[in-house]
This record gives sequence, C-alpha cells and structure tokens, in this order.
Amino acid sequence: METAFAAPEGTSWNRVSAALTLYRRIVLLAVAVPALLLGGAALWVWSWPWGLVWIGLVAGASAGGWVLAERVCASWGYAEGGTDFYLTYGVVTRQLVVIPYGRMQVVDVTSNLLEQSLGLATVRVRTAATTADTRIPGLPLDDAVRLRDRLAARSETFSTGL
Repeated sequence: METAFAAPEGTSWNRVSAALTLYRRIVLLAVAVPALLLGGAALWVWSWPWGLVWIGLVAGASAGGWVLAERVCASWGYAEGGTDFYLTYGVVTRQLVVIPYGRMQVVDVTSNLLEQSLGLATVRVRTAATTADTRIPGLPLDDAVRLRDRLAARSETFSTGL
C-alpha cells in the first residue's frame, strides 16, 4: 500500500505546518460549541431525552474530529518532480494527485483571517480540467509564496500551449 502513495523517486514529501492541526481544531470548536449549546437547548426544551442524544452525538463527533485533526494534518504532503507536481492527502481515503507543470494555468495563494493569525496560507493550483484543481493548505506564508513562484515559473517553462 505504501508504494502506491510513495513520493516520486528521488524526492521526499514536504509536509505542511503542524499549525494546520490547531487551525482544524479551532474550526471544529467554532462549529461544535454553537451546535451543542443551541441544538441541545432546543431539543432539551422539546424533549429532554432527545437533547441528551444530541449532546452525546455532537460531543462524540467533536472528540473524533479533535483526534483526527492531527492525522489529517500529517497526511498532507507535496513533492516537486522533474515534470510533475505531486500531492498526497487523506486518512480514510488516501489520494495521490499528479499534475503536469504544463497543465497548470493559475497558481495562487489565499489566507483567511484565522489562517493569517496562525501565519498559514493555502496554495491553490488550477488546471484546464476542473477535476484536477487542487490545494495545499497549512503552509507557512513564506513557504506558500515561494511554492507559488516556483510552480508558476515551472508552468511557464513546461507550457503546452493551451
């Protein structure tokens, strides 16, 4: 199984920042706490046993998400090969995406307010095929800018004339 998702020969996976785990946990809390309080209170008033069930479900899902956040962060990796860009991610469903440099049309960097506060950014690679658009979240901002610049330069070098 590991060979199917191994880095290309002569390279190794570059991993994203561990701060992505914190980011995912903060987002989880921002969703879970209001769902727990509002949903639990509403169901408690309507029927207290259903309120307990709701609280148990939200708490269980939140605990699972909290634990998985670190594994999800560790699953992200990218490598720059000679002619292709490689990306791997996923815990339950692992994926390996290979994008030829010549097919890249747009490479951009985005960072929402929470990512900015944590010093993180996301690099998004867009191609002509909408199914091949991909992103690399959780990169330190300086690394994201350098990766964007390298990918943009390589995409021009390998341009296929689309």
